[in-house]
Amino acid sequence: MAETLAGTKGILKGGILHGGDLDGARAMFPKAPEPWVDLSTGINPWPYPLPPIPPDAWTRLPARHAESALLEAAAACYGAPSPDMAAAASGSQALIQLLPRLRAPGTVAVLGPTYAEHAAGWTGAGHRVTEVTSCDGAAADVLIVVNPNNPDGRILPVAELLALAERQAARGGWLVVDEAFADVTPAASVAAHVSRPGLVVLRSFGKFFGLAGLRLGIALAEPALAAALRAAIGPWAVSGPGLTVATAALSDSAWIAAMRARLHAEAERLDRLLAEAGLTVAGGTSLFRLVCDPRAPQLYNALGRAGILVRRFDYRVDWLRLGLPEGEDVRERLVAACQTITHP
Repeated sequence: MAETLAGTKGILKGGILHGGDLDGARAMFPKAPEPWVDLSTGINPWPYPLPPIPPDAWTRLPARHAESALLEAAAACYGAPSPDMAAAASGSQALIQLLPRLRAPGTVAVLGPTYAEHAAGWTGAGHRVTEVTSCDGAAADVLIVVNPNNPDGRILPVAELLALAERQAARGGWLVVDEAFADVTPAASVAAHVSRPGLVVLRSFGKFFGLAGLRLGIALAEPALAAALRAAIGPWAVSGPGLTVATAALSDSAWIAAMRARLHAEAERLDRLLAEAGLTVAGGTSLFRLVCDPRAPQLYNALGRAGILVRRFDYRVDWLRLGLPEGEDVRERLVAACQTITHP
């Protein structure tokens, strides 16, 4: 009989399977060794070094000039034409839940399979949501594309996305492009084109910079829509310390370039390790790799028993997504756990 996943309810938030819940993993695998290794989120394990934080960043409400500096840094980093086209919120998840409330209920098409929170957010706001496997002929008021895609790393070319944006604008609609993982593939970004009507780009600060706990997301759109977003988000959307850290990080072009190269090399090394362990890499980005294997349920459990949390999927039980392991000891632990299934 095939082995099932441990903990049939898994790691859930509002009925959607997520990564990152080490408390849940400890409950599922109580005998696993400590410390746990979390490879389930696709967050850079080599975070941006924290700059000095002025004491008044903790004691005063965030100043408007500090938020303006953040938006300027974000626009420059992501290639948006102007900071007037940027809005900041406490994480891209907050933006995913806010955007559906800026339009009257209508039709939404999500290019899938992908990050489930998009469909959940628009459905929760009263929109009629369908998942599509191709954007060709997807007639909807709002079209949502995650690019690069989570979890398989699929990338739609810039030219194709811009044609979709033009099509959506002609019908008074939006094209929402979630670029949460685009920092490692900047050539795939359409952020430089957000002056076009109806094009909305979402960026996640925490993944590439390895500071997910800071909770910062950036939306990029033409000035009127960006202003509407800022008004809907309200004042003091980002903490004073968060403004300090994020502005410094987004402005550090040398660190960004060096980290892109490092992540690319680390992803290639992980591919080699997985191949040596007898596993097939089916896609991903430089921040995560997707494994496709019929033994994925057994492998998930074996990794869990070894104190390693990876991302599984309720819609594809043969998929597992792994973030980048940090350090030789973690890599050895990962390979040893994989080989208990692939080389018993």
